[in-house]
Amino acid sequence: MASERIQKLLASAGVGSRREVDRWLQEGLISVNGVKAKPGDRASVHDKIRLRGHLLELDSRAMRQVRVIAYHKPVGEIVTRNDPEGRAEVFSRLPKLRQGRWVAVGRLDINTSGLLLLTTDGALANQLMHPSSEVEREYAVRVLGDVSEEALARLRQGVELEDGVAAFDAVVDAGGSGANHWYHVVLREGRKREVRRLWEALGYQVSRLIRVRYGPVTLGRGLRPGKWRDLEARELQGLYESAGLPLPEVRKPPARKRRRPR
Repeated sequence: MASERIQKLLASAGVGSRREVDRWLQEGLISVNGVKAKPGDRASVHDKIRLRGHLLELDSRAMRQVRVIAYHKPVGEIVTRNDPEGRAEVFSRLPKLRQGRWVAVGRLDINTSGLLLLTTDGALANQLMHPSSEVEREYAVRVLGDVSEEALARLRQGVELEDGVAAFDAVVDAGGSGANHWYHVVLREGRKREVRRLWEALGYQVSRLIRVRYGPVTLGRGLRPGKWRDLEARELQGLYESAGLPLPEVRKPPARKRRRPR
């Protein structure tokens, strides 16, 4: 098999996203055939690649098999591993893998709940998160107070934030009563806390934020907080089309054991 950049090789194997692999290279945590690797180096599945001293098993056939799941992240969980503060992590709730590891497609902050996609295909995760893909994200937002038509127009046209102008592609009134009101908003980029910052820039407080859709995949009502499900075939196809990637061989999830009747 021809060599390729280590970031792409390990991302395709589901070891981590390209951004994570690049960070590991900069920290000197990866070696190839006994030599410390650096950004820009190339390797293949036939090389002995170690991460933190552990040999990675990069079987070329397994690399072409992928799995993607939808997880309903509850408020209070973080999308990271080995949190120094000991907070609850989404990865502790996910199904165990015999090979590779789960790569999160973007993040949700600790106070945001809803749909989080995770995959063993690092290349898919990287492409979905890349700005050039322009994959839609839809959120249900509960806002405190009355929102004027002028404010809604500004949210659609563009608001100046500290990292540049941002806007929603759509803002739809979803009803509500009392001091709180719900809106559904859509945007195509994933800046940090962008949804909250857009509302806060106009003086509004977001009291609840739920991601309900990522590209063609919706959260749905049946997936409870803290639970996950494998994507259906049509969802997988739509997700790869959104990323501009060919659909690879899909790894079937292990069959669940049936309980014997008493």
